[in-house]
Amino acid sequence: MTLTVGTVAPNFTTIDDEGKTVSLSDLKGKVVVMYFYPKDDTPGCTKQAQSFRDNYQQYQDKEMVVLGVSMDDEASHKAFKEKYGLPFQLLVDKNGKITTAYDVSGGGYAKRVTYIIDAEGKISYVDEKVNTSTHAEDILKIAG
Repeated sequence: MTLTVGTVAPNFTTIDDEGKTVSLSDLKGKVVVMYFYPKDDTPGCTKQAQSFRDNYQQYQDKEMVVLGVSMDDEASHKAFKEKYGLPFQLLVDKNGKITTAYDVSGGGYAKRVTYIIDAEGKISYVDEKVNTSTHAEDILKIAG
């Protein structure tokens, strides 16, 4: 059962694909689209990432932060990001703590779920039925 709308998003601190520290608390005041996905460089996950890449300027125009999260390590994220020219951060959740905190654990991987976190740090939308090809556009319609 995923977290529900109105819940305060669990804070976390981790590293991204470049080894930089990222904490959700540092993003307070911004709308954050945090999408969990199973595995780097697999067909569905690639389509989903490319959807965000292709619409990234619209997210920037709305001052929204896009974060991809999976249980892959930094090296895997870096290779995936470089291969497909992804302009947003991919967060490392190797130990599954973030995946567990957001209740999207699939037993060794993250389930494909997206959360929109509002400027106050509360979950304003949950998408559990992701269409990987149109996902970024779908989220823009909701968050826009």
